[in-house]
Amino acid sequence: MATAEVISIAQPMVSPSPESCMICAIDLWKTYDMGSEQQVHALRGVNLQIRRNEYVAIMGPSGSGKSTLMNLIGCLDTPSKGHDWLNSQLVSELDDDELARIRNKEIGFVFQTFNLLARATALHNVELPLIYAGVPAVERIQRAKEALSSVGMESRMMHKPNELSGGQRQRVAIARALVNKPSIILADEPTGNLDSQTGSEIMAVLDRLQAQGNTIVLVTHEHDIAEYAHRVVHIKDGVVERDEIKK
Repeated sequence: MATAEVISIAQPMVSPSPESCMICAIDLWKTYDMGSEQQVHALRGVNLQIRRNEYVAIMGPSGSGKSTLMNLIGCLDTPSKGHDWLNSQLVSELDDDELARIRNKEIGFVFQTFNLLARATALHNVELPLIYAGVPAVERIQRAKEALSSVGMESRMMHKPNELSGGQRQRVAIARALVNKPSIILADEPTGNLDSQTGSEIMAVLDRLQAQGNTIVLVTHEHDIAEYAHRVVHIKDGVVERDEIKK
């Protein structure tokens, strides 16, 4: 776990261009209409740049807007106002079909609840993104096996989720996130359902993936988990409260 000194900065001195970033959010707002002329502003003008190969944790209390921001970064939703680039593509103006295509191509998701198909083997669970992408069977099986091997699950490929431990299920979920060779891995509370030792093992896997060149965005409310990241962005009341970079 990183123990480097942390420096708090309000804004970067020079804002990078959207083309140089993996993620570039400019003045992002998300407003929900609750009826009776009531509106909830989940995000209030967020500006955030994440470069390629960065390891960033997004933290915030319940209701802070971090989940809304995650949904925008992950192309699961669109902002009410502002611009959002992902890997040089202006995703904030895409329709639902185009967002689905971008998600499958550019983003590998890792969720707290694993989101594995209960009746499918680990191998088939990892294959799924490639099936949606139209990859031929022989190639997708080979790529799924390679992804499982990369997270130490080569001996459990034919096991179903109920035959695996929580840590093993999360390794399968990480392999599934990797199999399409995405631009970014988006991990939402990836250790939330795991004991502390297994959680540390999963974070070690993410550490290794980042060292190999992957961009990782980690959404968490746990300070000890956020410490694994090289940068921590704190969200509060729909804005970036502070942005901490470790030396």
